[in-house]
Amino acid sequence: METPSLKPAAETQEKLSPLRFHAPHRHLNSLFGEDWFARKAEGFARFFGTPNFLIGQTLIVAVWISSNVIQIFHFDTYPFILLNLAFSLQAAYAAPLILLAQTRQADRDKAHSEADAQHREALAAASEQRQAFADQQTAQLLVLLNQNTDLTTLVKDLSQRIEAMTVEMHKKVIGAQNQEAGDLP
Repeated sequence: METPSLKPAAETQEKLSPLRFHAPHRHLNSLFGEDWFARKAEGFARFFGTPNFLIGQTLIVAVWISSNVIQIFHFDTYPFILLNLAFSLQAAYAAPLILLAQTRQADRDKAHSEADAQHREALAAASEQRQAFADQQTAQLLVLLNQNTDLTTLVKDLSQRIEAMTVEMHKKVIGAQNQEAGDLP
């Protein structure tokens, strides 16, 4: 069982996390879902745009055409109908996968931009709160400084009055001593 003091700290930490607005959109991270087929389909769609795929496809086409022209392996004659069929089959599967990947990426981008906007709004609100708190503290400091100035003025006035009274009493004491000294033979 968690102690009561740790639970609010964990909730506070979660509320202050910079990714807290992205959490509701975690389901969009995988393009095609979470099962093995989805991972393979996503890998396949991602592989289509890589240099490795383009170089590999170019090499296969070059070997295909050269082996049929030179007649090393003569399985597809000049109009290369079988090669054309292979490209059509590849395009039939690649296009939907790529479109699906783009659609899901657009959904992810939209969700992340909304989460980023919420995060920026939260930062702006926190900044406004900090500014209001700083303004309040500044006002309190000004009040305290004014009170300190008033107290300093009051202390100065009292010190001057005490000094004046001390001088006056000193004169009276000295005068009284001088009179006593004058009365003695």
